[in-house]
Amino acid sequence: MELVRVQDSNYRKTYELYMSFSENENGYMNNVYGYSYEQFLEWIEKKRKWSMGKELPEGFVPDTTYVLVDKGVYVGVFNLRHCLNDFLREGPGHIGYCISKEYRGKGYATKGLELTLTKARQMCIHEIYMSVNKDNPASLRVQIKNGAYIHHENDKEYFTRINEIEKEEVNKATDEAIGVAKN
Repeated sequence: MELVRVQDSNYRKTYELYMSFSENENGYMNNVYGYSYEQFLEWIEKKRKWSMGKELPEGFVPDTTYVLVDKGVYVGVFNLRHCLNDFLREGPGHIGYCISKEYRGKGYATKGLELTLTKARQMCIHEIYMSVNKDNPASLRVQIKNGAYIHHENDKEYFTRINEIEKEEVNKATDEAIGVAKN
C-alpha cells in the first residue's frame, strides 16, 4: 500500500475515485465534485503548483494531495496541508481524507492516515491538527488508532491532535523500559 501524489497518479483512476465521492462526504469536501475530466486535469495542474506554494488562492496554504493505492487499486485520498492558518487551526486542520464507500471498514483509512503522518513528520510537522464530524465515529476511531486524542469539541465536531514529539518520547521510554526488563 502506498500514497501517490495526485500529480504523479494515473489521472483517469484518480478522476474515477473522486467522482465516487459526494460533494460533502462526512465532512470531506470534494472540491472537484461534478468536474468534467478536462476540468479535473486543470485542477491537478493547480494542485502541482499549490504543493510548491505557488499561485495559491487567498486564504489557502501549500498542501499535497495523495491517492491511497493498494495493488493498483485507488481506494482513497488524503490531503496534507503543510502549515496552518487561523481558519485551518480552528477547523479542518492538517489532514483531510476520504475512502471510497466500497473500501470502507477494511483498514484503509487507518493505514492511509499512518502513511500521511509519516509524510507530515518528513515535513517537520510535529503536532497534527485534525477534525471529525461527531456523526462519524469510524473516522474518530481511525484518528485515535493513529495516536490522536480529542483536544476540544463543538456541537458538530471533535477537534483532535496528534503530538508526534510526545509520541516519540513515550515510544522511546517504552523501548528503554522493555530493554531494562529484558536485562
